[in-house]
Amino acid sequence: MAGVIRRLDEVVVNRIAAGEVIQRPANAIKEMIENCLDAKSTSIQVTVKEGGLKLIQIQDNGTGIRKEDLEIVCERFTTSKLQTFADLSAISTYGFRGEALASISHVAHVTITTKTADGKCAYRASYCDGKLKAPAKPCAGNQGTQITVEDLFYNVTTRRKALKSPSEEYSRIVEVVSRYAIHNSGKSFTVKKQGETMADVRTLLNASTVDNIRAVFGNAVSRELIEVGCDDQKLAFNLKGFISNANYSVKKCIFLLFINHRLVESSALKKAIETVYAAYLPKNTHPFLYLSLEIAAHNVDVNVHPTKHEVHFLHEDSIIESVQKHIEGKLLGSNSSRTYFTQTLLPGPSVSSSDVVKPGPSSGSGSSDKLYAHQMVRTDCRAQKLDAFLQPVGRPAPGSKAEVSDTLESEETSGIPTSDQPCDTDMEEMSDKELVAAFEEEPETDTHRDSTPPADPPAKVCGCPRKRPRTSGDVEMKETESESSLTAAAIPRRRVIKLSSVKELRGCITEQTHTGLQEMLQNHSFVGCVNPQWALIQHQTKLYLLNTTKLSQELFYQILIYDFGNFGVLRLSTPAPLYDLAMLALESEESGWTEEDGPREGLAEYIVDFLKKKAEMLEDYFSMEIDQDGNLTGLPLLLDNYIPALEGLPMFVLRLATEVNWDNEKECFESFSRECSQLYSIRKQYILEEPAELQAEELGSSGTSWKWTVEHVVFKAFRTLLAPPKRFTEDGSILQIANLPDLYKVFERC
Repeated sequence: MAGVIRRLDEVVVNRIAAGEVIQRPANAIKEMIENCLDAKSTSIQVTVKEGGLKLIQIQDNGTGIRKEDLEIVCERFTTSKLQTFADLSAISTYGFRGEALASISHVAHVTITTKTADGKCAYRASYCDGKLKAPAKPCAGNQGTQITVEDLFYNVTTRRKALKSPSEEYSRIVEVVSRYAIHNSGKSFTVKKQGETMADVRTLLNASTVDNIRAVFGNAVSRELIEVGCDDQKLAFNLKGFISNANYSVKKCIFLLFINHRLVESSALKKAIETVYAAYLPKNTHPFLYLSLEIAAHNVDVNVHPTKHEVHFLHEDSIIESVQKHIEGKLLGSNSSRTYFTQTLLPGPSVSSSDVVKPGPSSGSGSSDKLYAHQMVRTDCRAQKLDAFLQPVGRPAPGSKAEVSDTLESEETSGIPTSDQPCDTDMEEMSDKELVAAFEEEPETDTHRDSTPPADPPAKVCGCPRKRPRTSGDVEMKETESESSLTAAAIPRRRVIKLSSVKELRGCITEQTHTGLQEMLQNHSFVGCVNPQWALIQHQTKLYLLNTTKLSQELFYQILIYDFGNFGVLRLSTPAPLYDLAMLALESEESGWTEEDGPREGLAEYIVDFLKKKAEMLEDYFSMEIDQDGNLTGLPLLLDNYIPALEGLPMFVLRLATEVNWDNEKECFESFSRECSQLYSIRKQYILEEPAELQAEELGSSGTSWKWTVEHVVFKAFRTLLAPPKRFTEDGSILQIANLPDLYKVFERC
């Protein structure tokens, strides 16, 4: 017997249709977000409970719904965006069928609170099965619309049971909101769980697309993005977006595709783009892709899927091929460098002989140990380069009185320290008689502090640097009658510092020293400079990347502490007025000066008066000379053949007055040394990198090739003067980027 065909009840029809449109809570939120965007909202807030099954609340600040329309707003096929079928061919809004709210109201309890711009108050209405339960009631409310959906799928138990856990549904909701937030930069999106104070996704009103990508996916993605964009008049489409470069990859492809501002999927386009990335990324890894395609509206059919997550458009194959070629061209252009993130691996004294075998001078014929190629150390840290003995163009020879860069002249007095090795401890332990005996054959010269040194200065004894004599009530200097007639140029003695604060600072440096790093720096082979901030060295079979800025800053800090009170002087050929330096610093953005701080002139005068009061101490302890007129005339000479970049001098003067703790002795010495070491460190912003063919790189004001200075002055000092602290193992200052045995394993697999 043939079955009887019956007309389905309207309630059944509506619930079937609702099941097609609203498959899970994320679909309901997607539909409502699109309604918010159609209403010209700039702020959209989503709150959910139990993954959206118990509660979904979405609030916007859009145009709102008229009171007259509240009666039919939840009925099927009621919309303000479409009137005739012809309008569908040029539709520019997200919604057009008028099914979203109707479908939701058939499987949940819906409450709408809305207020228009010209409305005197808001109105609230509740709906069930697409019908208004009771007439809309006036209430208080903000501009825009708030839709509350409760007990989703309460009358479709099969669908409710088929859904996954609330946490899984919530993650899908976060994914949907995140994608719309990235695409709609300039609009604020927020999504959170009910009762929580912190939002899981939050984008700002004035944020850019890259800012939103950073907020959702993190810095790892945002710093590796390439902007793409093309306009094809022939195929009538426009492409915009951001894709990851070859440095970034994930296990699962992240593909955000918007066609005419609709969040859709396209497996064909995704496959075509991943084919391009296969040549750049490791196997089984994928890129991040955000693409926005705008195709002529008459070429797109948006009415092909109940949830609108698919669209069809003309010339699909040609458009996909064009997009593929454009992305391939962008990746080719961005392949000039690759970044590899590695774990910081540092050498230690416990390296076994099986890991690294150094070729010995004698190997017996009966030895059974075999030296493999991947274990050989092919460099010698003691080897020197020829250019180390060649003075760069524009550099005065040591010992001369020539001006440096028309700004500084190096005062080669008896007080200039050398960069061989610190020997405060050794000198303190030497007796007066030993000092005199060591130099009893030296001629006597004048003891004036700024006198010109002899033509042939005395050789150093015990590798200790020469230091000019000092007299001060704060420190003690051992001196006998037999020594009183000898000059500083003749006797390489140092002031014996007995200040407890200085001894404590030296003790802190010793306590924090990392012996493995120290051994590496003492026996490294310099490879080359990547840029003024980074340099490469080799130690045994490992290649390391060093942060020259951080290491040089620590080097000069330790020199200031260990050579406290025993510095030479870098004499300024033209005194620098402290007032002018302070004004330059206050006018820069780095100073952070605001009108609330007072006039710049007054602050500059205060800085001059303040530093003039400290001039005697600064000259005695740090050889920083300030005359009575408030001019800076000299700086401490910390390393031979090294002059700091004077572009940093204005901020240095400002920070002396603001950042140094002058009230506590120990903190004063430490903070001053930190600020001074920052001035002397190698800083990229003060180094002009010229094109390679010119080979005229300058280091600030010194007139010296910065690469020569880094290699033959700074890194040479690292060998003997720097006691690297343990924090360098954790802050990325020293990174291992290659290991010979591991490289051999890679090449064996190729």
